[in-house]
Amino acid sequence: MNLLVQAASSDDGSFNGPSINEFFPPTLFTIGGLEFNRIIVVRLIALLALILVFWLGTRKMRLIPGRFQSVVEMGLDFVRVNVAEDLLGKKDGRRFLPLLTTIFFMVLFFNLTGIIPFLNIAGTSVIALPLLLAIVAYIAFIYAGVKKSPKNFFKNALFPPGVPWFLYIIVTPIEFVSTFILRPVTLTLRLLMNMVVGHLLLVLFFTATSFFFFTAGSWWSLFGIGTFAFGFVFTLFEILVAVLQAYVFALLTAVYIQLAVAEEH
Repeated sequence: MNLLVQAASSDDGSFNGPSINEFFPPTLFTIGGLEFNRIIVVRLIALLALILVFWLGTRKMRLIPGRFQSVVEMGLDFVRVNVAEDLLGKKDGRRFLPLLTTIFFMVLFFNLTGIIPFLNIAGTSVIALPLLLAIVAYIAFIYAGVKKSPKNFFKNALFPPGVPWFLYIIVTPIEFVSTFILRPVTLTLRLLMNMVVGHLLLVLFFTATSFFFFTAGSWWSLFGIGTFAFGFVFTLFEILVAVLQAYVFALLTAVYIQLAVAEEH
């Protein structure tokens, strides 16, 4: 927990709350001209953990699975049934399942680093990764639409059928912004801001706990008990948020793909 609980008091004994500077940490080391800070290291750890979990869960597949294989299969089936096939059907669901599965578990593992001791910051709490995943989802949306209807995809997206021609002056710019600009932006910001706010709140609770217990002392420690309780409860809530954000990101990606392959395109 020492990486989460920053210095809660300054030299004059006043309380220092969390800062946005925590998302721009200094460089820890450099390899071949590449700089690695705390968040990059956290992302690498999450990526290695993700690879390790699926390698261990699938390296010796059995007809009657063991516990670990069962857990991995449950996670894969959850994405297949509740995200891919539920929205895209079996044919398109199977086609885009690798992408949706990768997005779900990548977001999940990178989110969960925010509550793991000694890591204590989500790998998705800096814009680069959420933006990259949103761009991948955006490219998949465009690809699916063009593959389904090469000639009519952009036409139908920008000039919806059945609209009086004179209204296209208003409708077309709105459709362009909402379909081709706001979708990747909202995907990025929804994930990013949830992880940023969650981290700041956790830091606030636990730095306040440290301040009340070790700096203020005396009867102020009673407040420390309260802030620790809030921090513990909010940690559990952050686990739920991490799972929900992974599900929402994968689900919205599937929704956009479904809209792209709909018959009217």
